[in-house]
Amino acid sequence: MSSPLSGPALVLLDHHEATVRPPVFELVTAARALEVPVHGVWFGDGLEGALPALGAAGVECVYRVGLGDAGSLAGQEHLTPVLAEAITAVAIKHQAALVLVNSTFENKEIATRVGAATRSGVVVDAGGLTVEAERVVADKTVFAGTWNTRCAITTPLAVVALKANSVQATDAPVPTTPEVLEVEFAASELARSVTLVQRTERPTSGRPDLGEAQVVVAGGRGTNGDFSAVEDLADALGAAVGATRVATDEGWIGHDAQIGQTGVTIAPRLYIGAGISGAVHHRGGMQASGTIVAVNSDPESPIFEIADFGVVGDLFTVLPQAAAELRRLKA
Repeated sequence: MSSPLSGPALVLLDHHEATVRPPVFELVTAARALEVPVHGVWFGDGLEGALPALGAAGVECVYRVGLGDAGSLAGQEHLTPVLAEAITAVAIKHQAALVLVNSTFENKEIATRVGAATRSGVVVDAGGLTVEAERVVADKTVFAGTWNTRCAITTPLAVVALKANSVQATDAPVPTTPEVLEVEFAASELARSVTLVQRTERPTSGRPDLGEAQVVVAGGRGTNGDFSAVEDLADALGAAVGATRVATDEGWIGHDAQIGQTGVTIAPRLYIGAGISGAVHHRGGMQASGTIVAVNSDPESPIFEIADFGVVGDLFTVLPQAAAELRRLKA
């Protein structure tokens, strides 16, 4: 495989209970499109069960960094400084040209730490990747989604956090049998100076994670604190539930559901906003959505300016009707 880049792409293989998270396959697809060998970094156990799917996606090599009781990073698997140091060590040793991660809160911190350690260019919340003149170029929206930019990374190593749903994941034309290499790694005292005091697992709802979901139904001030219609429509669509900053600040829903410049940045295939005015802060976190549907009783709401489809009406009337019709069509 010939490539204008000098080394492989190194993908962080995020997983939960040994199941690879869907955005990882988008990252692998994006890396394959650059015509570079795709390598991965896997932290912890459970890799064996994931190898067939990684091979189907085209991953050629996986660097496994041990965690758990017998691993070199026992008790440190949730410390981003430690994970960043491990990824940095692998990237340097194997001369990677690109480090590619899914653009989550934790991974963006990892990306910036890798960039600082290697003096590399970093782009987070990217929406696409190309290679031009032997440089990685990342597409990115800025200023609350009002500008589309193209960022050329001029350093030998490029570090990019790609937003979920930016690329349609596909299998490789020719599947691989990934080679697994064990990584011996010892975190520095500085990285281990952070102490994890408490970690609370979020209760499972059966809905997809907000940052990864292909369909999102969000509620705002217009819900008046009642998210039942929003959640019902989300369940009918198999969607994630999101919210505006006002809704989370009022305590109507958890802060992990906040979409916006200081919340989660999303790019689902379909976004439905109910009772949301469309303030700049919120638009900056969802304007990259593929199709935007707005439901609001005020026809002058700014969200209608960016909506592909708009419904002027009471969300407590519109959403239940939509959910009922979806269930009828599925029956």
